[in-house]
This record gives sequence, C-alpha cells and structure tokens, in this order.
Amino acid sequence: MLAQAGDKGAARARLVQVGEREAGQRIDNFLARELKGVPRSLIYRIVRTGQVRVNSARVRPAYRLSAGDRVRIPPLRAAPARAEATPPGGLVARVRAAVLEEADGYLVLDKPPGLPVHGGTSVRWGLIEALRAAFPERPRLELVHRLDRDTSGVLLVAAETAALRWAHRMLREGRARKRYLVLLGGRLPEGETRIDAPLARTLRRGRERLTEVKAHGRRAMTAFRPLTRYGDLTLAMAEIGTGRTHQIRAHAAHLGLPVAGDPDYGDRALNRRLRGLGLRRTFLHASELALPLPDGGELLASAPLPADLRAVLAALEGEGA
Repeated sequence: MLAQAGDKGAARARLVQVGEREAGQRIDNFLARELKGVPRSLIYRIVRTGQVRVNSARVRPAYRLSAGDRVRIPPLRAAPARAEATPPGGLVARVRAAVLEEADGYLVLDKPPGLPVHGGTSVRWGLIEALRAAFPERPRLELVHRLDRDTSGVLLVAAETAALRWAHRMLREGRARKRYLVLLGGRLPEGETRIDAPLARTLRRGRERLTEVKAHGRRAMTAFRPLTRYGDLTLAMAEIGTGRTHQIRAHAAHLGLPVAGDPDYGDRALNRRLRGLGLRRTFLHASELALPLPDGGELLASAPLPADLRAVLAALEGEGA
C-alpha cells in the first residue's frame, strides 16, 4: 500500500541534496534507498513521468548523480511491510556462495541463472538485496552493471562509492572488457563479425520492454567470434563495447542468428528442439570481465560455463556422433 499526495498522512515532496558519497550513483538506485519498500517498477514510473526532478529537470532512470545535485522526491511512501523484512536465509546463503573474490573495492560474483539482479514487482528479492543481507557490514554495495535474469556468470558489485564511480567511468569510456559465451542458431562466419547498430527500447503488448535495432537508438557495438560448431549451431564468444539492455540477444537476432533458448528474440522451433536436449533457459553466460584499475593494474575475473549449459553442449555432440 503506497501513500501519495492527497492521502491521509502522506508526506510532502522533499528535496535531498546529493553528497560526495552518493555521487556517481544511478538515480534509480539512489531512490531505492530513499524510498525503502517501494517497488522498483514504481520508482521507474515516477522517474519516467517526471515526478522525480534533479535540479528542477526531468531525468532518465540511468541518470548518474553528481555531488551538489538537488533531487525532488515526490510524496510517496511504503506502508509497513507485512511479510518478512529481509531476504530468506536460503537465498542469502546462495548469493554468499556465489562470491568468487573480494578485491580492490569490489565483490566478484558468479551469478546463478534464474536470479534477477534486483527485486521488482514479480520477484521481491534479487541478488543485490540478498548480498546486502549477507554482508551487513558493507552497507554501500551497488551493482556495477546488470545481467539478465536467465544469464549466468561474472557480475561485479562495488563495495565503495569511489570504486563504483571508477568502474562506471571505465564502462562509459569502453575501457572495460566483457565477454560472453553464447550459443547461436545458425552458422556464424569464420573470423570476427562486428555489429555496430543502434538499439532502442520498444513496447510490446503484454510483455516487458524489448530492444530492437532502430536508427534513432543508442549506439551499440558487439563482436562475435565462432568457437565450436554443432551442426547448424555455433558456440561463439561475444564481446560488447557498450552495455545496452538485451544487447547481445538483440544484435544476434538482427544477424539472423538468434540466441538459443531466447524466449523473446529467439526461434521457437529451435527452442523446442533444444528443450528436448535439456536447455531450460537462454544460452548466454558472462565468462570474462577485465576492469582497468586506478593504480594501473587490472581486475580480471572469469567464470566457467555452468553444468546445465555444458550438458546441452554434450548432448549436441552426441547428436553429431
């Protein structure tokens, strides 16, 4: 239950000035902390409809705050929660076990498939909420980037605001390297196939917002390189120079080589065939991440292909035997 302007007991809109510790945060993450208990879907809605203002101007949910920014937060609050106030213990333990290392102000995780990176309307608890519960002594944990719910693999979380700002700068400048293993429906040509095609979010009735190649979209670059062929399928390495929503999946579909198991951009007949071989999700795995560090070093992280995807490849090899 949410109280808004006009509701009995609702608070007035308030102005919050951003300090040095909050600088570099996305506005949606900042609001999630200021409006505890409010669903992410509602936070996105009030930003997109202009109810949230930064320095009296409308912003997008991905806007990054600067020290001194004045944020107008509308009269919105969550009623006291009736259910549990913290993520369930099993989820917390699962996320804690996914931590590969702590280094240079970051936590490196091997994200399990099927787990969203943050909670929303359909799932109350995501990885970041469970991670904060697992490490209460680290109150400022923030996602450096995101992975789709189905996607497994390397995920970077900042434990310090300075580390978050640095990582975001490296991502914006294209100096961080992210590589994925992906199974494509079709035969990817030998060598490297580079896609430099702008992507835009679109609305589809009854479904989430998807991403398509559109001339008015934001620039997006993906490089595909074949690794192994399985008949009419190709296991490939995909490296992204930008981080748009569903980028690899949308670019692969644009190539005519949809990602295996993809329910939104994929090939239904191919997906049915691969379900018979045990594929229960989109075949996309974040395998490597390299982040330059301020001292001139580099944070290198990798995660092996998980057992469920290895089993699908073994079944495909068996088909070709």
